[in-house]
Amino acid sequence: MTRRRIAALALAIALALGGLGVATVHVGRQRLTAPGPLAQARNVVVPHGSPAVVAVALAQGGVIGSEREFRVFSLLTRGEGSLHAAELAFPAAASLRQVLTILRTAPPVQHQLTIPEGLTAAQIALLLERAPALSGDAAVPDEGAVLPQSYAFELGATRAALLERAEAAMQRTLAKVWAERSEDLPLTSAQELLTLASIVERETARPEERPLVAAVFLNRLRRGMKLQSDPTVAYAISGGLDTGDPALTRADLEVANPYNTYHVAGLPPGPIGSPGLASLQAVAQPARTDDLYFVADGTGGHVFARSLDEHNRNVARWRAAIAPSR
Repeated sequence: MTRRRIAALALAIALALGGLGVATVHVGRQRLTAPGPLAQARNVVVPHGSPAVVAVALAQGGVIGSEREFRVFSLLTRGEGSLHAAELAFPAAASLRQVLTILRTAPPVQHQLTIPEGLTAAQIALLLERAPALSGDAAVPDEGAVLPQSYAFELGATRAALLERAEAAMQRTLAKVWAERSEDLPLTSAQELLTLASIVERETARPEERPLVAAVFLNRLRRGMKLQSDPTVAYAISGGLDTGDPALTRADLEVANPYNTYHVAGLPPGPIGSPGLASLQAVAQPARTDDLYFVADGTGGHVFARSLDEHNRNVARWRAAIAPSR
């Protein structure tokens, strides 16, 4: 806004607030541009309604000091646009000029919900339920149907709508990854890739290891070997509620469950969680290796082996590393 325009508005508001007097224009300009009472930046939910209704909300939020001044100034500047109802961010000490500009031009505040990689469908449903800025209910998604990432939304957006976006994101991503897969994968569908990627996601948190872990499982599938993945056992014994890594017992490994890959050959009937993009890509484009085994190395990573003898030596070293000192 030009200085001439501000001066004209200052004069108009001064007249509206009580008529001309000594230094009226100067006082009017001060009222337009003076710092407001807001002590620190704050988000305020601006309701639908007249300037009077908006003024009440802003005064209650500490954004303005005078409802009357706000009403008059919003009337005088009505040609600049309507006041928007939304959750809006106001900076500390925002002047009336700044407040009205925000009400007319600023985008609504964006909240974010981050869905971490590897969560089960039940865990994702709980995460949605506990997001206070969302509204309404949402059904528990199908296992593996949600793409883990951060989703922006406005206050009051529905849980069902956000879940629909997350499911659509997985469908798009999975279709793209499947289309770009290596030609020699022993997988017959995108759903099988999704299932294996969910296992890779739970087996390692190290990005550089995912293509190696994926290669081991794919090599085992080619040879008709059981996958023998501990996270699938954890999923099986928890009833699909959690894929945490408890200390599994030999009895756990023998549980008759289609998700127990120590008990059944091939892939489980479906995902054991929602894999991220990196794990999907690791299965689609695995490392070129003949490894058939891996075991923890005691530092958060894994060591890989081509033969059972080599693997047994790696296991022995790992057990020695974690054995309590005497």
